[in-house]
Amino acid sequence: MTVTLAGCGSSSGSGDVTLKLVAADYDVAGGESSKKYWADLAAAFESKNPGIKIDVQIESWNDVDRKVAEMVKAGTAPDVAQIGAYADYAAADKLYSADQLLSVPVQSNFLRPLVDAGEHKHVQYGLPFVASTRLLFFNKKLFEKAGIREDPKTWDDLRADAVKLKANTDAKYPFALPLGPEEAQAETMMWLLSGGDGYTDTVGNYAIDSPQNVSTFTWLKDNLVDKKLTGPVAPSKLNRKEAFAAFTRGEVGMLNGHPSLMQAAEKAGVDVGKVALPGRNGKAKSAMGVADWIMGFKQNGHRAEVGKFLDFVFSDKNVLDFAGQNGLLPATVTASETMEKDPKHLALREFLQELPTSVLPPVGKTSWAAVSENIKGNIGKAVEPGGRPATVLGRIGRAATAAERAE
Repeated sequence: MTVTLAGCGSSSGSGDVTLKLVAADYDVAGGESSKKYWADLAAAFESKNPGIKIDVQIESWNDVDRKVAEMVKAGTAPDVAQIGAYADYAAADKLYSADQLLSVPVQSNFLRPLVDAGEHKHVQYGLPFVASTRLLFFNKKLFEKAGIREDPKTWDDLRADAVKLKANTDAKYPFALPLGPEEAQAETMMWLLSGGDGYTDTVGNYAIDSPQNVSTFTWLKDNLVDKKLTGPVAPSKLNRKEAFAAFTRGEVGMLNGHPSLMQAAEKAGVDVGKVALPGRNGKAKSAMGVADWIMGFKQNGHRAEVGKFLDFVFSDKNVLDFAGQNGLLPATVTASETMEKDPKHLALREFLQELPTSVLPPVGKTSWAAVSENIKGNIGKAVEPGGRPATVLGRIGRAATAAERAE
């Protein structure tokens, strides 16, 4: 039996081909690790593939999506872009689909939730580059001081533990709830999932104001915010960056966090506990997953060469090297299994275990960018004094449905 792979053959005729790659800089400390990673990977690929050169351009996360958008608009799209979003390009028919680029073993090796999130109208265009999940973090020293001896497993535990933290410690934020405009859409999704629902229904339509979601935010308002267990800054004004910084200073008892926060807090001397997100009556059915994306643009006609390069990018060694050096999770099954068994990555094990059943935001919808901005700007109002969760979620939900119909 013979199998024709998408990466076989040439789409660009004879002669050397240079692929333009634009990628994001993950080195938050201002170092050169991302540049070195891509330079080394490009050199290794070129040595194995004479006739294909890789021209690497690294941009900061503040600029990379805008720079790629400008290149596409100017008619000079890169061959490969590693950025934060793909849906608009997929909708405009500017991207190769995954099955046009990747060999069958590579395409079938992505974790299922990441494949689902990489689909626009049921076709995969976004290739998950790296991922992360979210866990509940707590300050072990503050827990001990408060007399809390068991990890929280339910929402009732969260409320009871926050009460103890407020009464028995100097924690400024017994439970930090960042619903400010920086990244409220992520905090919101974590709570919706732990309440048993999410942003979309079983067929993928927005269901932001479902009865379960309204009940979730009603619980948050009644049991944490109104009881003054969320600290001195109103959740609608508290941004994630500020909440994370407070956790690294030892001022937060509990909050939802990701692997980078764990590393920063431990460097600052905080003894970090972490557990799967509690749900109403036990562990949440799903954690929130997040992915960054890599994609191949059609404009230059280098389908075969791009496919060959991306097959190389997604080899276990390359996937593990990048994820490991940045404290992130691999997007592939085989690399995830390898990382989970590696004692060197023990601190990431709980995050890895949540990834296969995680749920990602609906990034395959072109409407998601506008819906996400609406959530960022307004969801905090649901828990303000006098706020009505049903009213706020209803308004956001109706706008989301209208945006989806306009896609």
